[in-house]
Amino acid sequence: MDLHVAIAVFFFKPTGQIIGVFFLHVFPIIDGDQLVVFANDHEAFVVLAVQGPCSPQVLDAMGLPSDMEYMAFAKALFAGLPLTVCRTGYTGEVGYELVAPDAVAGELWRAIMDAGQPYGVRPCGLGARDTLRTEMGYPLHGQDISPTVNPVEAGLTWAVGWKKDVFDGCDAVRAVKEAGPARRLRGLKASGRGIPRHGMTVVGSDGSAIGEVTSGTFSPTLRTGIALALVTADVSLGESVGVQVRGRVEPFEVVKPPFVTPSVR
Repeated sequence: MDLHVAIAVFFFKPTGQIIGVFFLHVFPIIDGDQLVVFANDHEAFVVLAVQGPCSPQVLDAMGLPSDMEYMAFAKALFAGLPLTVCRTGYTGEVGYELVAPDAVAGELWRAIMDAGQPYGVRPCGLGARDTLRTEMGYPLHGQDISPTVNPVEAGLTWAVGWKKDVFDGCDAVRAVKEAGPARRLRGLKASGRGIPRHGMTVVGSDGSAIGEVTSGTFSPTLRTGIALALVTADVSLGESVGVQVRGRVEPFEVVKPPFVTPSVR
């Protein structure tokens, strides 16, 4: 008897916010004679993002591949261990994400800082990342998108495989698409000095609640407050709304993200 075994390995890189959701919905699947097994290596790897206009030069100085298309990736070695260079990021800038074994996390960090010194590299935390992704209108799982926010509401219909006959949740999502969503994720730009924050109430011209801020911050680029908010579907682009900020209603304009011009390419 001939036994033919084909093994394919797929490496997923879910963010910290969705690691639990990922393994809740992507359990081992047995389909006939095919066995699919998922292993959680979340703590075995480090992901360091090198973002900004000079990021290609930084990677060149480190001897890592940098010449690749947006959303592509390449394999390399660092300190004798395998490293994956992803032409990705969550900032709206040209950039890369370096995925390496946890054992070389510190050494990789120091190498980035040393190679980037001539280009003005600076360490940034998640607060800076959050500001940049909000300027781009990139949704954050657990805030702007979640198991309770469908892709039609979130404006993510481009990511749904509508041509597939069947997929998880297809009936529910198709029903929302056909009927139209009750709410939509919109961008809000401050007309005054108000700084929106997650969870603040959005109100209409009559003062009634029409939604909630899902992500809000001060934009260093625009020098004003910006937000993503889930609001009733009848709220139109260009419309004026209010956000309840510390006991007062601040004026905002409904706009279409991104708030700044993207530079990912």
